[in-house]
Amino acid sequence: MQTHAETARYSVYNAEGLGLAIQSYRERAGLTQAELAELVGIHRSYLAELETGHVTEQTRRIVALLKALGARIVVIEADW
Repeated sequence: MQTHAETARYSVYNAEGLGLAIQSYRERAGLTQAELAELVGIHRSYLAELETGHVTEQTRRIVALLKALGARIVVIEADW
């Protein structure tokens, strides 16, 4: 079992940061892009775009909302 200090933490300010967090947690889960994409019902190519920091309409809107609010997303391992 990992302690909090060993848990990866990602501060997301842009699409690239979100992609790095997704890729890291996917790899830690031992999943391929194809496996994760199937689990969540998206195309593997879309997941690949997200992981490489490609700016999609969805990520652009989320980042704009966060900037307008002066906030960021912090991704840490869930306890569920």
